Parts: sequence; structure tokens; C-alpha cells
Amino acid sequence: MSSPDDLTYSTYLRLDDLLSCQSPLTERHDELLFVIIHQVYELWFKQILHEVALLQARLEAGDDAPALATARRIAKILKTVVGQLDVLETMTPQQFASFRPELGSSSGFQSIQFRYLEAVLGRRDFSQSVIDPQLDEILGRRPVFASLLCYLRAKGYRVSDEVAGRDPRLPWVADESVQAMLVDVYAAAAAPAEVCESLVDIDEGVQEWRYRHVKMVERVIGAKTGTGGSAGAAYLRSTLFRPAFPDLWEIRSRL
Repeated sequence: MSSPDDLTYSTYLRLDDLLSCQSPLTERHDELLFVIIHQVYELWFKQILHEVALLQARLEAGDDAPALATARRIAKILKTVVGQLDVLETMTPQQFASFRPELGSSSGFQSIQFRYLEAVLGRRDFSQSVIDPQLDEILGRRPVFASLLCYLRAKGYRVSDEVAGRDPRLPWVADESVQAMLVDVYAAAAAPAEVCESLVDIDEGVQEWRYRHVKMVERVIGAKTGTGGSAGAAYLRSTLFRPAFPDLWEIRSRL
């Protein structure tokens, strides 16, 4: 084992390993940008999953300020992820087409970490063909909104045993009793309302990512079939405006 005195910037970050991970399949100049941006996406997805686990722990422990801080960090990361699309959109359709055939059956739709994130946020309509052991484990535990309900219940708000004990594998269905309780949370204008709003920020960030992703795909390949045979922009459009926390949006007209 080396001592801390031997540690350098390069060895701490394992830069030799990191910088050897980019292996473009062609000599086309723009392929390196394509590889790096998608690798950075995956690193951010890893960090978001790391932060969401802490967010849920803090919610379920009833820790107001720490939960709020973690939720705000996640929202900031999502802003950064969205901003990276500005860089990717400097690539023209012709530049992408110059190396696209070499991508074969690979596709962004195969990002398992993004599926994990969707599952943590509450998505439950996955095809059995895409469920792996880790995704199955995530589907069997509380999603973020259920952790929020645990937090609110601990703060004295009424969450029925039926709602609190819902099977985590079932998709969440908007609930009138939950919405009535959330109206009371917002009316009190205290820390729990801020925590709820921080989750809205996360939800909005994911939806913003989806929208910008759609427009980027349309800009680069138009209505063509996506890489790997996916439906491309047509599929991405179908995912728009599908909130992770529908009850937090539904109550807007009642506040």
C-alpha cells in the first residue's frame, strides 16, 4: 500500500485508466466527442443514483435540511447533464452520419443506469427483457415518492396505512387522499413544503432532459430509425411529459 504522501492527482483519479477508456471505431474527428459525452453522461447517472440513495435515506430519517440539500444537488446535476447537449449539438447530421454505421446495434436506449434511475424515481412498466438482477432489486424497494410519504408521515401528516404499505412493485396511481394531504403541506409553508418543491425540481429536470434529448435526436437524425434499430425520436417523444411524481404536479391548480 502506498502512503498518502505518494498520492498524486493522476493516481488518485486513475487518469491513466480513465483516459484510456475512449476507443473510437473510426478516424472521424467527431467520434471522440460522441464517445466522451456519452461516457460523461454515464458518470453523472452514477452520481445521481448515489445521491438519490442518500436522499431517500435522509427523507426516511426525517432530516429536513440534509434531504433538501441532497435534492438540490441532484437538480443541479440534471441541469449540467442537460447543458452537455449544447456541446453535442455542435455536431452536424453529416458529421454523425460519417461514423454512425460503425455503431452497429449499440444505442443509448441500452443505458442500464438510466433505467435504474427511472426505476428509483418510480417507473414500473419495464419489459421483462430489460430487467436484470439490480433493476429487479430496485423495483422491489420504495421509490423516491414513497420515501417522501414516509417523511411526511413522520412530520405528522396523514398518510393512510393503505398508501404507506403499497407494494413497491406496483406503478404509482395518483391518489386523492395524498393530494389533499399535499395541499395541507403547502398551506403550512414550512420545511416539508420546501422538500416537496425540491422533488418537483428533480422531476422537472428529468423531463427537461427528455425534451432536449428528443430535440437533439431530431436535429441529428430527423425521423430516421434510431441507432441499434430503436424507434428514435418517435419513441423519445412518447416519454415526454410523463412526470415521476404526478401528485406533486396535480395539486398545482389547488394551491
